[in-house]
Amino acid sequence: MDCASCVAKVESALQRLPGVSGVVVNLVAERLTLRLSPGGADAATVERSLASIGYTATPLTAVANPSARVDRPGDHGGTQRDDHHHDDHSHEQGETHGGFGHSHADHDDPADAAKPWYATGKARLVWLLGGLVVGAYALSLVLPDRLTYPLFLAATLVALVPFGRRAIALARAGTPFSIETLMVTAAVGASVIGAAEEAAVVVLLFALGELLENVAAGRARAGIKALATLMPRTALRVRPDGSTEETPSDRLAVGDLVLVRPGDRVPCDGTIREGQSALDESPVTGESVPVSRGPGENVVAGSINADGALRVQVTRSATDNTIARIIRMVEEATASRAPTQRFIERFSNWWTPGAMIVSLLVILVPPFLLGWDWWTSVYRGLAVLLIACPCALVISVPAAMASGLSAGARRGLLIKGGAALEEIGTARTVAFDKTGTLTEGRPKVTDILPVQGMTEVDVLTLAAGAEQGSSHPLAKAVLAEAEARGVAAPQVSEQAAVPGKAVTATVNGRKVSVGSPRHAAEVGASLGQLAEAVARLEGEGKTAVVVVADGAPAGVLALRDEPRGDAVAGVAALSRLGIRSVMLTGDNARTGAAIAKGLGLDVKAELLPDDKLREIGALRSSGSVVMVGDGINDAPALAAASVGVAMGGGTDVALETADAAVLKDRVTGVSELVSLSRATMANVKTNVAIAVGLKAVFLVTTLIGVTGLWPAILADTGATVLVTLNALRLLGWRPSEVPGTHHA
Repeated sequence: MDCASCVAKVESALQRLPGVSGVVVNLVAERLTLRLSPGGADAATVERSLASIGYTATPLTAVANPSARVDRPGDHGGTQRDDHHHDDHSHEQGETHGGFGHSHADHDDPADAAKPWYATGKARLVWLLGGLVVGAYALSLVLPDRLTYPLFLAATLVALVPFGRRAIALARAGTPFSIETLMVTAAVGASVIGAAEEAAVVVLLFALGELLENVAAGRARAGIKALATLMPRTALRVRPDGSTEETPSDRLAVGDLVLVRPGDRVPCDGTIREGQSALDESPVTGESVPVSRGPGENVVAGSINADGALRVQVTRSATDNTIARIIRMVEEATASRAPTQRFIERFSNWWTPGAMIVSLLVILVPPFLLGWDWWTSVYRGLAVLLIACPCALVISVPAAMASGLSAGARRGLLIKGGAALEEIGTARTVAFDKTGTLTEGRPKVTDILPVQGMTEVDVLTLAAGAEQGSSHPLAKAVLAEAEARGVAAPQVSEQAAVPGKAVTATVNGRKVSVGSPRHAAEVGASLGQLAEAVARLEGEGKTAVVVVADGAPAGVLALRDEPRGDAVAGVAALSRLGIRSVMLTGDNARTGAAIAKGLGLDVKAELLPDDKLREIGALRSSGSVVMVGDGINDAPALAAASVGVAMGGGTDVALETADAAVLKDRVTGVSELVSLSRATMANVKTNVAIAVGLKAVFLVTTLIGVTGLWPAILADTGATVLVTLNALRLLGWRPSEVPGTHHA
């Protein structure tokens, strides 16, 4: 399949069959899904119907083609889910599109798909027609017209046999106004009025245009298929005795243990059981800096192991790993129609019949009103008929959308459909969740203030000893800081907790408690000069923890969930795009204000989930709103926004929630999504201008007699090729560099 009108033809033909519903055709994936009701058409009938209009159908299975798996309702292993964001499909599945455009189904031999473009059936037809036309023109230089005219007529007839057969089949299948119908009518008419030379050039240009569109469509598909090459073909599975065996990576089962050597691509989603290494995840997430991973940490399929050998336990099957799910999501996204695309398609339903009426009027009216002879009016009317094909206009939107979605996916920006891609660029406001989105999502020790006679290491040793074994986030932060500073583990006994206030223990023989300033006051430990420091730290949005040893304060630790390293740059980038940023957080007002001030955005704090919904509603009243959250506890707000973007919750959550996802886990990814959306919509507008502009110019020049039949067909196929090539430029899109960030 080569253009959006192929989709319309297949849908139109199948929706006429009894018992067939839910027809969804994916142009980029060349995949058809539908529902068959008992007592209606069966699979064989569907295949025969497709064959009659020139398309060969091949059943797909999850084993043969993991990326083409169709998820069952409620199957959360893939991205199609009953409960989330398939409204585009539900609107479209019962929709019948009017007949228009090209039928490019020359793949009667499925082997064509594996051949180079110049060896396919389309190419062979072009070579044959080209030879006949060029030969006829060469002979016309030395032979009289009466001898060369039959050669031009023969070239026309050679093309009209397959095109005419296809036009009849399409008309019977519910697509009467296809370009085949228009082209065959014009070529036959030209031959009848003695213009076989031009008719031959028309059919040659038509066949050449189809071939070029086929090549361009293949390039667009290659952008998505390249994702599949990220997966290694084989993996080293570890046997129970510790030896390894080479096995196809798609045969790995959950629970298998695989060896990933330095330089190898990781063949599965899994968890590291042994080894430490830096992993280059840029092929999957777009994050250019290698990430250190060790035992217990997760790895994603397709990432590259940089230096150390790893033993990884498989946690997802080949049909459900990160790469397979990304491919599925992008394919499904390209199948969903953007609002602009739906408008263009509805417009095209009226365009072709209207143009045929205009063509008929051009033939019948001028001889009476303008004094044209009948040959001239018929000739110009046939040219108008060829200009009538809206194929370039129809493909202008989906070609750009598919390229934009593919370009984003290759850079860790996943968007679930054309509607979301179109909407993101119109955003007036971006609302951020705080924890795990603008911040790292885990507190860190930022300050250690010892009392006189104590050192920072002394205070940290006492605090870490008391916090040992605790799973509280603040305890984990203290223990992580102690480990980072190389603090030796002290002797600890009598550990206990004062619920909601402090932890206590005997550390190196001293009675220690670690808790809030209020708890320190309750146990009689006066802060003295530290009280002023505690007030200052809390004013900066930090949590102050007092370490008390033997009834006296030993020091104060300050902890805070710190902003991501690129948060300031990300907010600034949005500001340069003319977008206001606001932070919506359930945290206390003082902490929220401190974080927001450092990042340069507005803040609404102490919000419950219902409050966030109200804030999103208020923001939407003044324009489109993008909500950015971690994809776990922000689901209501993500759904209420114009577009929900998931980040900070890991690839699992990012792939399963919201309308878009930033896999590289960077705040700057949000501005990149906006830039990609605007670049795509600018490409769409350029394509529409090319498609409509060329047709308008050739319509005028045809009516005044400057151009004829073959420039008319050139206006159609040429415009189609131009808009496709222009759309392919988006595959090379790169986000503009933001100061302080790095891109893959």
